[in-house]
Amino acid sequence: MKNIKTVILKFMFLFILGIPGIQPIFAQEEIQLTIIGNQESVPNELNMNQLRSVLRGEKLRWDDGSSIKIALLKTNTPVGSATCKKVYNMTGNELNKYFLALVFQGKVKAPTFFNSISELETYIAQTPGAIGVSQNSADSEIKIVMIDGENQF
Repeated sequence: MKNIKTVILKFMFLFILGIPGIQPIFAQEEIQLTIIGNQESVPNELNMNQLRSVLRGEKLRWDDGSSIKIALLKTNTPVGSATCKKVYNMTGNELNKYFLALVFQGKVKAPTFFNSISELETYIAQTPGAIGVSQNSADSEIKIVMIDGENQF
């Protein structure tokens, strides 16, 4: 009986640590991201390198000369966290520090951060040149921007 308890405790310990090969039953599915933009100025399609250049503040204007306005969900939200990982290859704290440094140097304006997808989509619909990252948008007031030919990644 003592051996069974020991085996169970060891298994639970490995489960909690997340040792490779042992998948927790409650693991979350990967969040699929959708790039959305204002109907004006924002292109219909970008490749991943172009998207990263825009969202990192490296590109400041769209091809028509209008200003790019970056809109993101806060990094402590599930979509915001997925954006940090998939688009920026950073943690939420690293992303905040990245933009803080760029803003302090006067290179870019800070992105606008939102608590909810509905606030983000409303801002993008009302702000010419705005682009952001959402999840499964169905709002007809905004444009879905294809990334490498896909509407989600």
